[in-house]
Amino acid sequence: MADHRSIDVGGIRLAYQVSGPPDAPPLLLLHALGENSTDWEPLVPAFAQHWRVYFPDLRGHGRSEWPGTYSLELMRDDVLGFLDALGLDQVDVIGHSMGGVAAYLLAEDHAQRVRRLVLEDVPAPLPRQVTSPIRPDGELTFDWEAVPALRRQLDTPDPRWLERLSGITAETLVVAGGPSSHVDQEGVGELARRIPRGRLVTIPAGHMVHAAEPVKFTRAVLSFLRPEGEGPS
Repeated sequence: MADHRSIDVGGIRLAYQVSGPPDAPPLLLLHALGENSTDWEPLVPAFAQHWRVYFPDLRGHGRSEWPGTYSLELMRDDVLGFLDALGLDQVDVIGHSMGGVAAYLLAEDHAQRVRRLVLEDVPAPLPRQVTSPIRPDGELTFDWEAVPALRRQLDTPDPRWLERLSGITAETLVVAGGPSSHVDQEGVGELARRIPRGRLVTIPAGHMVHAAEPVKFTRAVLSFLRPEGEGPS
């Protein structure tokens, strides 16, 4: 059973869940745009056997504050502030889609804070066709204002993000969702090639790999994060 908590990070209240032994090594899970911490709940029991698992609602999502100001750099800074506020010096990180972008930006700028990195169907920071997202009807569990703001950056990313992938020191597993994903799979492969210690695995399940194929995803991640004779006990 996960505990629901909240913490102030740079003036923004972030809600988060935590599960696993308090003395276990920390693992951070970062959700995609439009999702929240509950997206990870089915997988957490497997990870909580070996880690202290932290899974926040990023700004504008779920129970966290919806400040109306959004950028991928702010997401990165929120994650860094979250680690600082909880006294987590170095963590393993799993990031899905937008959460993976925040994760690799963190690993680019603060390499010493990321021990190992898993990027699940994360777009490479390469220009892509600009589209206009349409707001779904009804009440949302996230701030719609985050969508156009973050999509603009994903469509036309800062060129430095691509250049600085070569500075990521964390051993990195890039999980591709295969041909049914809307994310350009050549770009996902490019992401793995640009990271010096990156490796690529494809689980043909579409963009929501961890939800569509939870057993295969968990097995791949555990074999990466806990190779025989290494990792948390």
